[in-house]
Amino acid sequence: MSRSKRKPLPTTPIAVSIQSLTHDGRGVAHVDGKATFIDEALPGEDVEFIYTEIRKDYAEGKVVKVLKAAPIRTQAPCPHYGVCGGCSFQHVESSAQIEVKQNLLLEQFKRIGKVEIPELWEPLIGPHWGYRSKARMGVKYVAKKERVLVGFRERRNPFLAEIGNCMVMNPKVGLKLIALGEMISELTIRDKIPQIEVAIGDTDCVLAVRVLEPPTDADKAIMADFAKQHEITLCLQSKGPDTIKPLNSEDSMMLTYSLPDHDIEFKFRPAMFTQVNYDINRQMINRVLATLDLNENDTVLDLFCGLGNFTLPIAKYAGKVVGIEGDQPLVNHAKENARHNNINNAEFYAADLSKDLDAHPWAQQKYNKIMLDPSRAGASDVLPYFKKWQPELIVYVSCNPSTLARDAGILVNDMGYVLVKAGVMDMFPQTAHVESMAVFRKA
Repeated sequence: MSRSKRKPLPTTPIAVSIQSLTHDGRGVAHVDGKATFIDEALPGEDVEFIYTEIRKDYAEGKVVKVLKAAPIRTQAPCPHYGVCGGCSFQHVESSAQIEVKQNLLLEQFKRIGKVEIPELWEPLIGPHWGYRSKARMGVKYVAKKERVLVGFRERRNPFLAEIGNCMVMNPKVGLKLIALGEMISELTIRDKIPQIEVAIGDTDCVLAVRVLEPPTDADKAIMADFAKQHEITLCLQSKGPDTIKPLNSEDSMMLTYSLPDHDIEFKFRPAMFTQVNYDINRQMINRVLATLDLNENDTVLDLFCGLGNFTLPIAKYAGKVVGIEGDQPLVNHAKENARHNNINNAEFYAADLSKDLDAHPWAQQKYNKIMLDPSRAGASDVLPYFKKWQPELIVYVSCNPSTLARDAGILVNDMGYVLVKAGVMDMFPQTAHVESMAVFRKA
């Protein structure tokens, strides 16, 4: 039923007590027996809220007044918070956010996986602001205002938020949103640019501008001047990621990030997946290597390996490592990164890890240790193959505590593994996103 045919939402604020948090950081209350998920509400608080959505089985709302605040509540420093949908946790003290996420991990393991975490790692913590090196920003020409908006969607709304800067993004871009909008507003194709792909390496910054129509020579000159002034590389993207080309053919759109502790440098292109937080990524890799406790007798399988973020540092210390990734271009790039770093004991193969793997020769081998870092969907489809591979140790990095908890239940309750340790990493401060890691050992 469309919104126009629904009953109008009540407008009178309702007072409730918040009992818990959802996985995406919303407070949970019950009104007339119905679960209600409320933006910017924290457990233990009394708040007044108004409805933003009412469904048959649940409702949604937003806080309009805090009657009794939780000790961890703070004033969000960003003036756009609550409107911009890029962040959802700025109302929580930065130092307390990771504890909230850790408690969520404990709850998810217990409720979904039916597994107790016997020991918690100390959380991995990095910069709270200016950390984000990858993003996809929306662009919108607003004719009535004769200006171009650059940034992120409004919270639970398809419209682009009107923001001046982004405090969580690397300042190379986060402080230039207005300047970007002003530059685009000068172009003849200002209403034909829907998004910008942001990619920042250790030293360089590349912006891939999606264009629905080719820019004129005058447009290109304006963009080139902007790129030179702000010391960035501008690219044009006419269709899919493989169409990204530098505005100036003499420029390189290749970026790099490094792992100084292991003397490794990764090369990547703008649309390729990389971790958004380099500080936490380095800490995370060091924890993975310490946990795997590698030696020359180890044969390691790295599932969902991407461009080799874990594979190559593992190869520095193991006898052999095999990386598997579903995206062939990423596999090709992982091989290039291995050559770039003179690593010869890493093999890479393309395979859809949600499908039957029996035809792949690498899947017929045994591996004494497995590293995996799947998407939010988790790894339940590939877990049955662990019986064939017989790893003695499994390190699982996850961007979704719910699917990690589910998969932990499979490993522990169905496959005879013991959960040794788990913990969270503050990969995405100021958001409800939870990055975590768990280690399992064969009983």
